[in-house]
Amino acid sequence: MHARKALLGATAAVTLSVTLAGPALAAAPATEAAGHSATRQAVEAQVEVGVTGVTATAKDAHGTWSVTAGVGNLRTGAPRSAEDRYRVGSITKTFVATVLLQLEAEGRLSLDDKVEKWLPGVVRGHGHDGRDITVRQLLNHTSGVYDYTSDEDFARTYFAKDGFFRHRYDTLTPRQLVAVAMRHKPDFAPGTSWNYSNTNYVLAGMVIRSVTGHSYAEEITRRIIAPLRLTATSLPGTQAALPRPSSRAYGKLADTATGPTYDVTRLNPSMASSAGEMISDSDDLTRFYRALLRGRLLPSEQLKEMKTTVTVEGAPNLRYGLGLADIALSCGVHVWGHGGGIHGSTSSATTTADGRHALAFNFNADWTGDDGAVIEAEYCGK
Repeated sequence: MHARKALLGATAAVTLSVTLAGPALAAAPATEAAGHSATRQAVEAQVEVGVTGVTATAKDAHGTWSVTAGVGNLRTGAPRSAEDRYRVGSITKTFVATVLLQLEAEGRLSLDDKVEKWLPGVVRGHGHDGRDITVRQLLNHTSGVYDYTSDEDFARTYFAKDGFFRHRYDTLTPRQLVAVAMRHKPDFAPGTSWNYSNTNYVLAGMVIRSVTGHSYAEEITRRIIAPLRLTATSLPGTQAALPRPSSRAYGKLADTATGPTYDVTRLNPSMASSAGEMISDSDDLTRFYRALLRGRLLPSEQLKEMKTTVTVEGAPNLRYGLGLADIALSCGVHVWGHGGGIHGSTSSATTTADGRHALAFNFNADWTGDDGAVIEAEYCGK
């Protein structure tokens, strides 16, 4: 996975044809639950193609099942753990969208409000105009707002090797991130097409503060993390370290999947802001998505809005709602969830529409791996 793409986190699989000498695979537990053998094989296959290590957890009618493969630390050879906490990247977007839908249910905003109402003068420049863009269009990526992570100067500074090691501890404000996007033309007129833009969710986080007077992190913590008791989930703000237990995170910091591998665990996640700063673990993520799809976090009207999807060009099996993707699998099953990537970390969390069967996993590598294969194995495999 290209480092510049790391914040994108679209749930469609990204596969690179790379073979590296990987570390030894973790043995399958003797008590492995029935129905997950295909998932274990798919997880182990990721290490065979060069992913440093994998941790995955599934929940279904039979209970909770976890598997790991590869290593969490290349220096020590320590294995990955089912309890690993990791950066979840754009999975953060589902949490942000959930808060905004809760605010709509409370009558504090409308998804059809113009962005200008809540952020006057912020979305302006080179054809961008917040007076023409709705909050809904931010959440389903139909706003046309340019993605700040696609800016070449930003990419060189925060995703290329030399820039990353000089700037990984920089603190960036949401307004600074939006200002990067405003230096470019919009991708299209609002509502006329679809394009994944991290800037949309930086703006969404700013809208939450404007409506509530509190940061998106405070609102996510109060409204979601605390009620669901997501004890491994946090919004680190500017803190560079991962909480324990955790593995190291590895990246290439280059356009290619070859070359040296770097430890990129420590970074200031303000570069991702409300588009992707969150830390969690697989158990918490499955709990969150199951609760969301079962209607524990949103009234039925808002959950229906969240699940109202638009076409994703070039991805016939993927449709995008409000911070939530609908993925059609080869066996006819539809799962709902989101993917996420940030330096050294590629994650995915999905659940069936009834919330009964969920899967979350993480690769501690950002340049290779097939997340789609793991999802297919869990829901369609034997």
